[in-house]
Amino acid sequence: MKKLMQIPPHEIDNWSPVRVVVLPDWNTVMNTLARTMVNSIKENNANGDITKFILPVGPIAQYPIAAQISNQENVSWKNVWTFNMDEYLDWEGRPIPEDNPWSFHGSMKTNLFNQLDPELRIPESQRWFPDPFDPDAIDEKIDALGGIDVAYGGIGLHGHIAFDEPVDTFFLRLTPAEFKQSKTRVVALNADTMTRTLQAGHDMPPLAVTLGMRVILEAKHIILAGGGSIFRIAAMHPPSLDYPVTYVQEHPQPKDTVTLYAAERGRYVVYQA
Repeated sequence: MKKLMQIPPHEIDNWSPVRVVVLPDWNTVMNTLARTMVNSIKENNANGDITKFILPVGPIAQYPIAAQISNQENVSWKNVWTFNMDEYLDWEGRPIPEDNPWSFHGSMKTNLFNQLDPELRIPESQRWFPDPFDPDAIDEKIDALGGIDVAYGGIGLHGHIAFDEPVDTFFLRLTPAEFKQSKTRVVALNADTMTRTLQAGHDMPPLAVTLGMRVILEAKHIILAGGGSIFRIAAMHPPSLDYPVTYVQEHPQPKDTVTLYAAERGRYVVYQA
């Protein structure tokens, strides 16, 4: 681990199963993410294909940029299907209201859906979120559409994707195979996640509903944003249940299909499979 933390950024590509590209700053990273989204849609639209994204709330700065590009270039999202990674639940397991500042539904409307010109917007029936009362529905819809084109996301502080966090209870043991095949489900948030957020002075909901690892890892491409030491772990640490993000290294032909975009200044990077 000490060696992973000491490798200069420009040398990580030599050590990683994935390709690493250093970008000037975080704003360039976000613009790059936005452009990949719009380019995927444009290509699929030209071929008469639908576009299927898994999307996070975190990071979100790429969404207004993608909407602006789409509005300027008249790129229609009418044939786009979005599947959000997760959503917070209250202590009784109910979804929090959209006007709650923690709401991912509300964030997506504010930062992406409502910023697209009306004639370009995604139909509401094609905007999917995991449902705590019907968790299998979103997985089944993804499968019915033939899987995901690009799964976007963030790299959590302890190496999780969505809320597929490391299992931190003595009473539950999972094999890597079981974890990588996990389905959409309701989860209690990891104590590390709660502690870090509460230390920052935020009152966050204690539960969430999250996509499982299966539909994420089966996406044709994966693009994740992260920063600090965790991106080095994502790029170079052997796949491990301790850091779920490391399982993206097992994506088919990772050196050809995975790219890590790092910012020269600041702690942010993008991890793409």
